[in-house]
Amino acid sequence: MPFIELDTSLPASRLPAGLEKRLCEVAATILGKPVDRINVTVRPGLTMVLSGSTEPCAQLLVSSIGVVDTAENNRVHSASFFEFLTKELALGQDRIIIRFFPVEPWQIGKKGTVLTFL
Repeated sequence: MPFIELDTSLPASRLPAGLEKRLCEVAATILGKPVDRINVTVRPGLTMVLSGSTEPCAQLLVSSIGVVDTAENNRVHSASFFEFLTKELALGQDRIIIRFFPVEPWQIGKKGTVLTFL
C-alpha cells in the first residue's frame, strides 16, 4: 500500500489537470503495485526552499512495503519518477528531490486493524 506525497511550491494553477491521477498510475507502474493500492496526496503552493533556493521546486515522498528497501530498487524508481515529474511539472532535475521510506505492514492501519492482520 504505497503512499505518494508530492509537495511543491508551484501554485495549483501551474499544475496540469489530472496530475494526481497520472501520478497514481505511474507510481503503480514504477512500484509494481495495483493502482487501487496507491494513495496519492498533492500539496501545491507551499513555501519551500530546496538547496538554499526559493525557485520553484518539488519534493516527492514515496513510502511503501517491500519495494523501496534497497539502493538498487530506489535508483531505478528515482529515474522513473524524475522522468515523470520533470515533464509534468516543467522543473529541472535540480529542483526536485525524492525521499524513499520503507514501511512495515504493522505501520499502516486499515479497516480498524493494521495490514499485518489483513
